[in-house]
Amino acid sequence: MGNHRRFWTLAAIAGGVLAGVALPPVGWPWLLWPALALLWAVAGSPHRGTALVAASLWGAAAVLVSHRWLLWLHPLDWIGVPAPLSLPLCLVVWGFCGGVGGLLVAAWVALVRPLDPNRLDTALVAALGWGLAEVLLARGPLFWLGLGASALPGDPALAALAALAGAGAIAALQVLIGWGLWRALQLGALRGRPRALALPLALLLLAHGPGWALALAPGSGGDGASENVMVVQPAIPTRHKFEAGSQRRLLEQLDQALGSLQGSASLASRSAAGPGAGAETTVVVLPEGALPLGQPLPRAATAEVLAGGFRQQDDSVRSSVLRFGPGERYASGAVDKHRLVPLGEWVPLARLVRWSGLSAVGGLEGGAASRLLPRPAGAIGVAICYELADGTALAQASRDGARWLLASANLDPYPRALQAQFTALAQLRAIETGRWLVSVANTGPSLVVAASGQVRSTLPDGIAAIKTMTVRQRQTLTVYDRWGNGPLLLGWLLALLLRFWPRPAAGSSASAER
Repeated sequence: MGNHRRFWTLAAIAGGVLAGVALPPVGWPWLLWPALALLWAVAGSPHRGTALVAASLWGAAAVLVSHRWLLWLHPLDWIGVPAPLSLPLCLVVWGFCGGVGGLLVAAWVALVRPLDPNRLDTALVAALGWGLAEVLLARGPLFWLGLGASALPGDPALAALAALAGAGAIAALQVLIGWGLWRALQLGALRGRPRALALPLALLLLAHGPGWALALAPGSGGDGASENVMVVQPAIPTRHKFEAGSQRRLLEQLDQALGSLQGSASLASRSAAGPGAGAETTVVVLPEGALPLGQPLPRAATAEVLAGGFRQQDDSVRSSVLRFGPGERYASGAVDKHRLVPLGEWVPLARLVRWSGLSAVGGLEGGAASRLLPRPAGAIGVAICYELADGTALAQASRDGARWLLASANLDPYPRALQAQFTALAQLRAIETGRWLVSVANTGPSLVVAASGQVRSTLPDGIAAIKTMTVRQRQTLTVYDRWGNGPLLLGWLLALLLRFWPRPAAGSSASAER
């Protein structure tokens, strides 16, 4: 029994580590499939207690590897955490996330085991259920990256399916492919029975055939006007962001960007290239939290400005994307951040306890759920920081009239691994909604993603830079824009019906024939 438990423990940890590595920034699904096959083997193991422990280790290992960038929070002395406590506190936050991941995967295995994991109808219920769980978790406070994002950058054909059913369907397909690989091994794929590979190969074809058709299909760049977007990347370390010198430096960068637009009004009226395109407009964008509370622009701009900043709403402070119209120095419009980072922005009992959390801006209030920002040149959808993980909200914004998407973030002091995950999510959101997406971040990634998911223009990460990029407005809705996660939910309900539909016993059937 001891050897059995040790084997499953080691196998589960190895599978979880492999799954964590397979997620972006690597983004190689073919590493994820054997990891999921190991998880299915754990679910099908004979001893329930061992299976649940092993499943929790699989989930914890996957999260700890994929979210290792959390350790870059250290040191926290700049927000008042004593140096000796900084690293232990970061380890606690990282470990807590791993523990939650482990509990979720263990709960999934606990639900799957009684249904007989060997059955295809059970696999369908379990895989679609996993996809729905990721969609629901993405709307809550703790979720960042799941199997739905694993297709990028390595498997664009699989990622293309997001335009049909979103990231949840991609996660479900991954789980189903892992099941097919596990069943092939059970049926003797490694023991001279090549026909056992027919099942996983069929699942791969099912996942990639429509995806390649979508990825290779010719598409238009846009069905509306193009816009010049001047992206301002300040590259000011968060630990020094609120110092007087850093604030002065940021305003100088913004003043430089606004000054370059003076006398360039022709950009706002020049015809865009391409048949059927409207007139180009110019908009300046700055990352999350760029402007302090109440900060006006250093000068009235000839163009529209969309700047991350803070605003007062009644007796609460909101993190927002602020809109300054041409000629304005004070914001006349805004969309507030709805999904706040636990302990970083949302602090329990913040009004009673004098602690800002793991950030200098803790104690914020969330805004409305809508991600739509109306503007004269055409509404856009806005995701602030890790709101980019929620594809449902941006699809709703696209249905409501958003013509392109803006992802505004401050990812300092995190490493490039997190930037790569942010880029993968930006590509996925662009594919889901069929919208071009502009990402502007303090230290990167600052880039433009086409509606196909291709990165079209970038700024080098980690350095202060300003660059004008072009986006195309789109009004055409994808299947996912129109139906959201409805097809995924319908598929899960049908799979449940198939799994639990009563079947006549073999004996009673034989009696009826006589």
